[in-house]
Amino acid sequence: MATSVIVSWMILGLFMAISTTQVEAAARAFFVFGDSLVDNGNNNYLATTARADSPPYGIDTPSRRPTGRFSNGKNIPDFISDALGSEPTLPYLSPELKGDKLLVGANFASAGIGILNDTGIQFINIIRMFRQFQYFEEYQTRLADLVGYDEAQRIVRDALVLITVGGNDFVNNYYLVPFSARSRQFNVPDYVRYLISEYRKLLMRLYELGARRVLVTGTGPLGCVPAELAMRSLSGQCAPELMAAAALYNPQLVEMVNGLNSQLGANIFIAANTQQQTKDFITNPGAYGFTTSKIACCGQGPYNGLGLCTPYSNLCPNRDEYAFWDPFHPSERANGIIVDMILKGSTDHMSPMNLSTFLALDTMTKT
Repeated sequence: MATSVIVSWMILGLFMAISTTQVEAAARAFFVFGDSLVDNGNNNYLATTARADSPPYGIDTPSRRPTGRFSNGKNIPDFISDALGSEPTLPYLSPELKGDKLLVGANFASAGIGILNDTGIQFINIIRMFRQFQYFEEYQTRLADLVGYDEAQRIVRDALVLITVGGNDFVNNYYLVPFSARSRQFNVPDYVRYLISEYRKLLMRLYELGARRVLVTGTGPLGCVPAELAMRSLSGQCAPELMAAAALYNPQLVEMVNGLNSQLGANIFIAANTQQQTKDFITNPGAYGFTTSKIACCGQGPYNGLGLCTPYSNLCPNRDEYAFWDPFHPSERANGIIVDMILKGSTDHMSPMNLSTFLALDTMTKT
């Protein structure tokens, strides 16, 4: 009798182990590409000034220490990971990204980069988009070594991919200095069209690399961030030239994404109108529980918008009341609001559908 019970428990244990493995294998991986809005710490491993590796960055994380995110706490990918029910993605350059951690996905983003390779040249050693894609190929080889080629292809195919890039092509390129090289080469409408054509190439490359569920974000209201208010605004009004550029860029991005879906015959890409999402709580911060959308929590100078957030900067005690954490980046709470709009937003915020509906397509396909 005792032997029979032991054997039964062994069989049950084996069944549970197999079931657990199947659940883990079926979990959706998450891959992140882009700039500082979504960088989880890759730049900490690079010799660059575009880093968030000193206090008070990370002040509202459990450790209260910097994580490499340009936030007081969670950034946009972290909230999306929460929605997926998975742990945060590790930076691809992290030595911890190995073994089963590869199954979660990876974050390839790097602060300072843009769509164009000449964007962010002042930061010198950053991971430009072509290199992020090379790392993605390298990741897939490592994943195949772990789980086999076919399973690696399935994981990539079923994964969610986030790409957030474009803002730096304006603030750290075209408008970086008066009479910049790109501003001499293009007027604003032509520059926007050029960026969209180059972004399209990036998205097609992601498709070639196996991505089939891709969330594409536009730029926020570039002229309203505290850094631009400090440099370009005397009265606290958003910088009109940057707002005009964003107003041209975002609709063309949505149009391009929808055109790609039509060309490919499937909803591979969805576009987040980040400008509209962020503009909502910049225009009416009180409706979202913010006391200000003009002044950064951490910084110095007008609107706390000059220079970097450092241990010597002004620091607000009530981060949840500020839409912006530093001169360029949303606060943790603002990031959460943005992701909520991405997940549940109407067609005013998302095209052709929100992220929850997008991910449900897979469930409908498999049932």
